[in-house]
Amino acid sequence: MSGAPRRREGKIMGSRLDRVTEERLRTVACLREDGVDPFPHIFRPSCSTRAARELLEREGERTTVISIAGRVMAKRKMGKMAFLDVRDASGKLQVSLRKDLLGDKCYGVLRNIDIGDFVGVEGELFLTKTGEVTVEVASLTLLSKSLRPLPEKWHGLVDVETRYRQRYLDLISNEESRRTFTLRSRIISATRRFLDGEGYLEVDTPVLQSTAGGALARPFVTHHHTLDEDLYLRIALELPLKKLVVGGIDRVYELGRVFRNEGISVRHNPEFTLMECYCAYADYEDMMDLTERMFASVAGEVLGTTRVEFRGRIVELAPPWPRVSLREAIREACGVDFEDYPDAESLHERLLQEGVRIEGTPGRGRLIDELISTFVEPKLEQPTFLVDYPVEMSPFPKKKRGNDHLVERFEAFICGLEFANAFTELNDPVDQRQRLEKQLRDRSGDEEVQVADEDFLEAMEYGMPPTGGLGIGIDRLVMLLTGQDSIRDVILFPQLRGKRDD
Repeated sequence: MSGAPRRREGKIMGSRLDRVTEERLRTVACLREDGVDPFPHIFRPSCSTRAARELLEREGERTTVISIAGRVMAKRKMGKMAFLDVRDASGKLQVSLRKDLLGDKCYGVLRNIDIGDFVGVEGELFLTKTGEVTVEVASLTLLSKSLRPLPEKWHGLVDVETRYRQRYLDLISNEESRRTFTLRSRIISATRRFLDGEGYLEVDTPVLQSTAGGALARPFVTHHHTLDEDLYLRIALELPLKKLVVGGIDRVYELGRVFRNEGISVRHNPEFTLMECYCAYADYEDMMDLTERMFASVAGEVLGTTRVEFRGRIVELAPPWPRVSLREAIREACGVDFEDYPDAESLHERLLQEGVRIEGTPGRGRLIDELISTFVEPKLEQPTFLVDYPVEMSPFPKKKRGNDHLVERFEAFICGLEFANAFTELNDPVDQRQRLEKQLRDRSGDEEVQVADEDFLEAMEYGMPPTGGLGIGIDRLVMLLTGQDSIRDVILFPQLRGKRDD
């Protein structure tokens, strides 16, 4: 970089942010007047900061000239010497600038470097007397001028609203956030590798669908102007994947975004990442085996252990996980045996006696679901499969062998949070149609209604083999493996209420 452009002085009105931004804009103008591009097109570092550290460990006290690039995170000036902390995606590295080595003109460039700027440096690596790996700068290049200062507490941004709305500031400021989202990427990759290794084929299916099916949820609706038709953002991956099983893809999975027009909480985001897989000639017992092996495999690959800390508990993910009858779990938790209440009215009355109130006229399935969330889930700390659900709760599983009132379904819970849902899939098209129609009648006033997808029912009539199906919430898996309590801390851009101009 040639020259040392001066900063222009002047009284600037407004907030501190406005003043700093105006000052930096003036610096940019000065740089350009002196023929220096404050936003050059390219800089090719020879290594990352982590690789630079490893290089010095191999070569000893000094290395040949290397180049690194990154954001300036600290600036310390001591007379005729200065230090910068430069951080890239792999870590942070100290660089030293000596006036006697660089000369007045090049050393003067420092006056135009602020915390937040991107720089590129070249020089030899050495170890300081305090043991700090450092680049002795022979050349300094400004790569991008930061016009806004980092937040006052950039070294640990704690304002939750800012962290979620301006995730880039969170990533700049918080090492834990960078670690979480790095692990998220590795968790997703490890999940894919596990399923690929099990012989599953990854596919993509439409996000826009003509009917909202595959789960009980309120959909988002949009309109296609050319077709003049309403379309729905998918609420599940299930139906198209099972059509592919009909088509002969015996092991298939998709890992993608789904959308549910429902509440926002520490557990729920309207847009989230779901993995669903289907295996021909399998049942829910096989899916339980797949689930516990998948969790253990992903944790082992990403964290190097199957023991994780989540919600203040040490959780062991290694198989086997307990398999507990849903009926027994509810009966043990609150004394209610849902088999004693064959209709919604009588069960609703019993829930009222237990102090559980639900608005409207809920069906029997929803009432049982309320029993689970109120009394059972909070007690499930170690990984546990709840198995064999009432038929009213699920239109897609096969009925349990030996009990037509139940279906072969399980949900997996850890520390009171649901992580997986799976069935022995129903492949009788007549039974499937009847169950969907009954559910529509029973839940006619409910916004969370499973729609009868005629195209799916027609596909079923061509014949689907016995099949096991599994769904896992990827965001919750990331919460588990990174020790985060809120789903917003594992989604880069969580849904928030729009900003209001007060």
